[in-house]
Amino acid sequence: MSESDDLFIREDPIFANKELLEINHLPDEGRIVGRDEEISQLANAVNPAIFGQSPSNILIYGKTGTGKSLCAKYVSQRLIRTADEEGVTAGFAYVDCAQDSTETQAVQTIASALNDREATEIKIPDRGISTATYYKRLWSILDARLDVALVILDEIDKLDSDDILMQLSRAGEAGKIEDCKIGVIGISNKIKYKDRMDERVKSSLCEREFVFPPYDATQLRAIMDARSDAFREGVLEESVVPRAAALAAKEHGDARKAIDILRYAGEIAQSNDVGTVREEFVIQARERAETDRFRELIRGSTPHSRHVLQALTVLSLDQTDEEAFRTTRVFDVYQQICRQEGADPLSLRRVRDLLKEHAFLDIIEQSRHSGGSAEGSYTEHQLLEDPHVVKRVLAETVES
Repeated sequence: MSESDDLFIREDPIFANKELLEINHLPDEGRIVGRDEEISQLANAVNPAIFGQSPSNILIYGKTGTGKSLCAKYVSQRLIRTADEEGVTAGFAYVDCAQDSTETQAVQTIASALNDREATEIKIPDRGISTATYYKRLWSILDARLDVALVILDEIDKLDSDDILMQLSRAGEAGKIEDCKIGVIGISNKIKYKDRMDERVKSSLCEREFVFPPYDATQLRAIMDARSDAFREGVLEESVVPRAAALAAKEHGDARKAIDILRYAGEIAQSNDVGTVREEFVIQARERAETDRFRELIRGSTPHSRHVLQALTVLSLDQTDEEAFRTTRVFDVYQQICRQEGADPLSLRRVRDLLKEHAFLDIIEQSRHSGGSAEGSYTEHQLLEDPHVVKRVLAETVES
């Protein structure tokens, strides 16, 4: 055997099918746990589509990891199969609005997902044409190929504007398409997202609304049990799944994080060359999952963006009897950090903007308060991440 062969594991002693523990993996029907009622409600809302009629437009709310995207994709896939049995051609496009946040990016993604160039002879380039041209090509694709199309806009609150919602929800009424019906499924973590929508869009888009509650410990345990065959038989200690489910339910009810914890626990066993995934690895895995998620959120942020976040972290760690802090207090600590780092501080106005950016990423939460006639209104900021995790990741970012 050559020396290079020793670098790789030919037969994984821990995982049998690790794909089952990947976030972007869409599980089979039997693996979707705790969302029977929500799936039924979504299916009912889009049911007219299987007969070539217009499905209801939908807004789904709920915290991260409550199965919103999973159920929307699953129902869309089932709809395509059922419509086909009825002689109706249906399709769906999925847009991650955190990535495709502009109108142009979003419409390009939708057109690419729904196109079949061999059938339509329509090209959808990544760039180089106007937004209006992307729309014209999308309308042509829809009328040429489909009777019904569902468009899933995940993290819809990250869109720069409501323009694409207006275009999609009124395409038929405006005569842009004649032979195809469109349904929009908007997904948001922010329950108040609708409040900031354009009134015209709100009237046409918000036909049906659903709220997905966090999973409880029993549901999280069932979710992880349904994916436990990602591991080799006999590898998981009996206490691992219950402990991971209890931790996740207590802290956030987030299935995505719970599955992350399970995967990381397996990787820890693997890296330690241990033949079983032990309960003790669950605690280590939880810390790693939180750290990795936060590291991903602040990757590529500017030094001043990190200084502002560090200021809020310092306050959170030092003032344990308080949860939220006014902008001026954050700014004062930020200035101290800048002096320590030998950097020229930004203005208070720019620091406010940076705090808004952190709120946009769900790293912090902002709330407006009225101090009465004496103080006027002010904003308070609260870390949504564990301040110890934030402190550690910020330190690692500086070192790297």
